[in-house]
Amino acid sequence: MARLNQIIAIEKGIKSGTYAKITEIHNRTKPEMYNGFEKRYEKIDEASEDLPPDRKHIEITAQDVLTQVRKLTSELMQVTARKDWTNCVAKANIVVDGQAVLHDVPVTYLLFLEKQLTDLQTLITKMPVLDPAERWESDPASGLFRSAEPTRTHRTKKVQEAIVKYPATVEHPAQTELITKDVLAGHWVTTKFSGAMQKPRKEAIVERVNKLLQAVKQAREAANGADEVDGIPGVGDAVFNYVLRD
Repeated sequence: MARLNQIIAIEKGIKSGTYAKITEIHNRTKPEMYNGFEKRYEKIDEASEDLPPDRKHIEITAQDVLTQVRKLTSELMQVTARKDWTNCVAKANIVVDGQAVLHDVPVTYLLFLEKQLTDLQTLITKMPVLDPAERWESDPASGLFRSAEPTRTHRTKKVQEAIVKYPATVEHPAQTELITKDVLAGHWVTTKFSGAMQKPRKEAIVERVNKLLQAVKQAREAANGADEVDGIPGVGDAVFNYVLRD
C-alpha cells in the first residue's frame, strides 16, 4: 500500500505525461483523417479505356480517439482520486517546543497555512524598529511611542539695523548704512512619535513565526506519510461509462 507522498510523486509524472499525450492527439488529428473513400471506374462500352480504382483509407476513427483518451484520462483520474481520498484522512498535529498548537490538521490546510506563515514572515521581517539613537517611552494617549527627551532648536528672525559708518563732522553729515542681521526669536521644542516596533518584540515575533513555520512543515511531512485509504472507487470507469454510453 502506497503512502500519500508516494502517490503525490506518481501523480505528478502521470499528469504531465497525460497532458502531453492528449495535446499530441489534438495536434496531429485533423478532420480529414476521419474520412476515406473508394472509387471504382465503370466504362460505358468495351471500346473505352479502363481506369484503376482509387482509394483513400481512413486514418483514425472517433472510437480510436475516445479509447486512447479514456485510457490516459482514467489513469490520471484514478491516481488523483487516490491522493484526494487519502488527503481526507491525512492529518497531523502542529507541535512547537513539545506543545501541540493545533490538533489533527488536514494536510491540505497545512499547505495553506505554510503559505500564510511564509507571507507573514516576509511582512514582519520588513517592518521597521524604533530608532536606537532615541530613548523612547510609551504614550498611552496616542498608543504610540514618543521620545523621552524633546529636542530644542533655535529659531531666528531677520531684523534691520542702522549703523554709523562715519560720524558727523562740521563739514559732513554722518554716514549710515541699513544692515540685516539674524537675532534669536525663540526655540522649537520637538517631540518625536513612532509607530514602529521595539526591536526585542520584533525579534521574538520573527522567532515564533519561524518556529511555527518549521512545525507546520514537519506536520505536513508527517501527514504526507499517511497510508493510502481502502475502498477508492473506479473513477475513470464511472465517468466514461456514463459519458460514452449508447
